[in-house]
Amino acid sequence: QVQLVESGGGLVQAGGSLRLSCAASGRTFDIQSMAWFRQAPGKQREVVSSIAWSGGATKYANSVKGRFTISRDSAKDALYLQMDSLKPDDTAVYRCTASMKRPLAMDFWSDWGQGTQVTVSP
Repeated sequence: QVQLVESGGGLVQAGGSLRLSCAASGRTFDIQSMAWFRQAPGKQREVVSSIAWSGGATKYANSVKGRFTISRDSAKDALYLQMDSLKPDDTAVYRCTASMKRPLAMDFWSDWGQGTQVTVSP
């Protein structure tokens, strides 16, 4: 189990940038991978990007490829999402999550942060 706290959200105009951070604590030694999800009002939650904790292999949703960059600092137990060229469609609550090597929960993405709001104006 890990505890996750997101920060860095805010209001930005289209074309602008934001950098989201996620601080992890607890069983951080057991993290297998982490990811950023987002959910806009009236829409399903979608995965934005994920990263393997060992090796750093990344994946991105097609909608954010070339605009967003996920990274991690294992020594600091921190996850980041650099968001550039933001669009109004990026408006959502962004949450970080973690999968564990030895999970205590049944779900793959077992732990979640409370979320940070990203709002992109036209």
